[in-house]
Amino acid sequence: MPVHLRLLDTDGSVDGAALGKAAAWDSSTQVDLRDLGPALRLWSRRKTVNAARGRIAAAPDPRPSITFMGSGDFHHLAALLAERIAEPFTLLHFDNHPDWVRLAPRWHCGSWVNRVLALPNVRRVVTAGVCSDDLVNPARKGGNLAALDAGRLALLPWQHEPSRVRRRVHDGPGHSWQDGFIHWRNLAEMPQGEAVAMVLDAIPTDAVWITIDKDVLPEHEALTNWDQGDMPLAALVATLYAVGQRKRVLGADVCGEYSPPHHANWFKRIEARMDQPTRNAGDQRRIDANTQTDCTLARALFAACARSAAAPAPHAPAAANAA
Repeated sequence: MPVHLRLLDTDGSVDGAALGKAAAWDSSTQVDLRDLGPALRLWSRRKTVNAARGRIAAAPDPRPSITFMGSGDFHHLAALLAERIAEPFTLLHFDNHPDWVRLAPRWHCGSWVNRVLALPNVRRVVTAGVCSDDLVNPARKGGNLAALDAGRLALLPWQHEPSRVRRRVHDGPGHSWQDGFIHWRNLAEMPQGEAVAMVLDAIPTDAVWITIDKDVLPEHEALTNWDQGDMPLAALVATLYAVGQRKRVLGADVCGEYSPPHHANWFKRIEARMDQPTRNAGDQRRIDANTQTDCTLARALFAACARSAAAPAPHAPAAANAA
């Protein structure tokens, strides 16, 4: 099956030349979003999102395609890719953060999962790899516990202590509730084969879209703009290969590059200083390692798509009028 490479150039952080050599792509496409990047970064107004949506819609959109989009500050652009899928599917989400905050702006890198859950063709979002303190008192932090309770969202942390909640949450693939706490079935505490099987069992559809924020990885395997988790790259790659063997992968997107933030908007400056760790942009060795990690993920995702035996998913028109 032909597999295509797509770059959303938001901040210049993706090494397109290296990725182009990472796999036997059938074709490649680059969408220039650099001028919109500052307005898209962290969160964005609807007008800017619509401009990005239009450029994505105007570019070739062969399926399956693997999309790299720059910093994790742009993860909400994944919703623009998911909204183009015209059949029932599951979004498989690897991230150190659940990105499920209901109190954030509508187009925000920390709230975009809620937009995906609202899409009519999404049967479930499966989020794997979380270690962050977003799961400490999640109700107080605006976490979408209603989606977890309803089974629309399955959350499979890599490693996290039980989370105190005010109300009962029905048991799900990655958790159980007892005495005011959500007890997580941590992937790190299982043999790798069992952990991979739990991720696969949480996916209710044959069709899957994969989205990856590299902050799910430890710092020695990726350099990102956010606090990072502990899911090893080898465990992530093993899961991707397994998904390709068992499911029909429609495509994937990857974010989590490091790019120095330069926010003209002072609200964004404050948010970045409060929520993001200080990084040394001059650490070229770590940036080079980041590119190597990209190429490893590109090869794994290429293989996952190529192994999908069923026909590619039908194309969907761009949702130009989406909210």
